[in-house]
Amino acid sequence: MSFLFATIVLIDNSCTSSKKSTGTNMQFTQNIVVAHRGAWKKNHLPENSIASLQEAIRLGCAGTEFDVHLTADDTLIVNHDPIYAGKKIEESSYTSLAEAKLSNGETIPTARQYLLAGMQQRNTMLVFEIKPSGISKERGQRLAQIVVELVKELKAEPWIIYISFDYAIIKKVLELQPNAKVQYLNGDKSPVELKNDSVIGLDYHFSVFKKHPEWIKEAKENKVVLNAWTVNNGDDMKWLIENKFDFITTNEPELLLELIK
Repeated sequence: MSFLFATIVLIDNSCTSSKKSTGTNMQFTQNIVVAHRGAWKKNHLPENSIASLQEAIRLGCAGTEFDVHLTADDTLIVNHDPIYAGKKIEESSYTSLAEAKLSNGETIPTARQYLLAGMQQRNTMLVFEIKPSGISKERGQRLAQIVVELVKELKAEPWIIYISFDYAIIKKVLELQPNAKVQYLNGDKSPVELKNDSVIGLDYHFSVFKKHPEWIKEAKENKVVLNAWTVNNGDDMKWLIENKFDFITTNEPELLLELIK
């Protein structure tokens, strides 16, 4: 059994359950579906918007992933790319970035706004991707610190799974919040290596698992959570379901929900 939601939720290893489990006064959906940047594609919503977050919650996804960068004035904002509206996020103020609206009229959300919206419910986990800094490793460490401080201030810990491609950021999060649920994205460490560093999960591109099928067995033997991204093809989804992955991150949550019925 996965321990991703340790003391929060029990995961059904069949990977097909849609029931809910209660623990620590929280209740989260038990399925394998993580909406990538929210559930945006089907209804043409902006990625990483509050609207796409709310749609992922409405669909009943186990988690919804979102990406966070740090502006020049130390504001955490939710956006995938390091550039927004033609401006480098790390070199721009939040005020200047907020001048350009998302396609649905929303203002680009801050991480605070996103978390507060996500915390209005207890069904869908918030998968918080901390983007590496393009300026320096030191700024990446500062970013991790500000992220953890925000999560603690809002008491959002029960909702949060942290992910990053930057292993130094992963380790900084664990230094600041030793019980944090953290998964690594880059695909270059074995399950045992992650377990030894108290990283609870590997969240790798699905092709990594096809190159290293032994990591699937190793992860299960060591109780390391298995997640794969970004899986949009039904055949790839079926392969991961057959291999009993704990989670699948997808731009097509509706398709995956249909497959696990």
